Amino acid sequence: MTRRFIIIACALILIAAVVGGTIGRSRRFRHSVPASGATSYTEADDIEKDYNEAVSAISMSYAGDIDYEKATQAAIQGMLSTLDPHSMYFPYNEFKKLKEDQDSRFYGIGVTIVQHRDGVYIQSAVEGTPAGRLGLRYGDRILEVDGKDARDWSSEQVSKKVRGGKGEPVTIKVDRAGSEAPLNFTIIRDSVPLPSIRNAYMLRPGTGYVGLTGGFQSTSDEELRDALDKLKSQGMRQVILDMRGNPGGLLNQAIDVASEFLPRGQVVVSVKGRTEYSDPIVYKSSGSDPEDVPLVILINRGTASASEIVAGAIQDHGRGLIVGETSFGKGLVQHVFQLPFNTGLTLTTARYYTPYGRSLQRDYSSGSLYDYYTRHDTDETKPAPSGSPTTRNIDSPLAQASPTPHPQSGPAVKTAAGRVFYGGGGITPDIDVKPLAFSPLRNRIAEAAFQFTRQLAAGLVPGLESYKVEKVQYGRNAKPGDYPITDRVVEAFRSFVRTDTASQLTPAQLDEDLDFAKLRLREEIITAAFSNDAGARILLDSDPQVLRALEALPDAKRLAESVRDETSRG
Repeated sequence: MTRRFIIIACALILIAAVVGGTIGRSRRFRHSVPASGATSYTEADDIEKDYNEAVSAISMSYAGDIDYEKATQAAIQGMLSTLDPHSMYFPYNEFKKLKEDQDSRFYGIGVTIVQHRDGVYIQSAVEGTPAGRLGLRYGDRILEVDGKDARDWSSEQVSKKVRGGKGEPVTIKVDRAGSEAPLNFTIIRDSVPLPSIRNAYMLRPGTGYVGLTGGFQSTSDEELRDALDKLKSQGMRQVILDMRGNPGGLLNQAIDVASEFLPRGQVVVSVKGRTEYSDPIVYKSSGSDPEDVPLVILINRGTASASEIVAGAIQDHGRGLIVGETSFGKGLVQHVFQLPFNTGLTLTTARYYTPYGRSLQRDYSSGSLYDYYTRHDTDETKPAPSGSPTTRNIDSPLAQASPTPHPQSGPAVKTAAGRVFYGGGGITPDIDVKPLAFSPLRNRIAEAAFQFTRQLAAGLVPGLESYKVEKVQYGRNAKPGDYPITDRVVEAFRSFVRTDTASQLTPAQLDEDLDFAKLRLREEIITAAFSNDAGARILLDSDPQVLRALEALPDAKRLAESVRDETSRG
């Protein structure tokens, strides 16, 4: 890394962030005089001159050694941080991961890992991947990666180390319950699928569930189409689309996903850049034969960007109901720019708006970046705008289907069926439902349940040897008779808790929330036996947001029919 690299990289970011923000256009700065009397920058060349002088002074006169790479990253990110929370710089490894995620695959070993109290463990190996073929399994604790002690690493650190180039080996040492000595695996990295849809199955007779939780990558719509076709062949007549925790991704995939449910030609989203340069770009549904089944979409505070586009389009057009919590509120459009040496940046170039004109973006003008990412909707006690409804009619969404305005709401927007929504704060659900609540006690129960199940699945619990998992059975749905949580299992768990001092849990505390303990034990053993996806379904069956979504499906049907009738009369 040299001074030349700093100048090239920062020149590119200046061109993108300051000169115009759009490839192929340039812009000179307006002359302005601040109150202090000092003349501000009038041209991009002025900024470049100042920057070059600063770099020259540092290079020639700084007393210590200069890490040019670190200085470059700090300079670029410093400029981007003055713009908005989503314009970001990506060093080489992070930029590479960004491109891999958009391609829906990466090169690694193929495991889901999770952080526990004493290290990082394998939760599940992905079927058909190098780790799955070699037999890495639930409960394996990662001790070393390529000879380096990994016992104190975070899950993110482990993930970075096991990723690499296709065909490159990585050696992993694990501690496995029931094995006298650690086990060593030399794994040849290969392509690992990174699907958008992590789960799709019949939740109830006639009711399909599709978990579109893995972002919007290049294959998202194709995955959704395949999932819907599969579920229809199994008798699906209505569907719940789960986008909780979906961080977004590719705009074209969000449009295609929305097109699976909206009639051809309906607006999905509009994109507005700098008004003095461009007119809004309107994207419409391209669906030639959209699904007409009743639809409920699940969202939460982790639902962002492309997933908010889909939810907003469905809500504006009255095509279905939205259940869950207010979404994140990311309505800024980023373009990806590649810089020299394979680094890159994402730069905000426009804003998203729902079909009827609601802005998705939450306010970021005050507070810290930490507040922006972690503390949205904290001031829910503020009064609603004058004349707006102050309560939801949960039991009858058609009677009053306008969500309570967000504290930072924009102007009221009237949408299909006369429903009123407010922009500027993400997507507010038609039916607000809190997720399964966690507490310090439940966290301790969940941790103890994992440590106990690690012994149970290894066949080490006396009297329960039949629960030993010899080999993962991929692609199976758990039946009620598979690994049931009987009184004997519960009693064995109590005995484990008595001796497991690290869990800081007593049998009496366990009995305070025994139903939750049984749920977690069931989820853990099914994960060990049938993979991570099968385990996730156990939790979904008791998920309060999913259960409320099931109840909302008849209202979703009536809403869509009323909008369709109104459209035909118009």
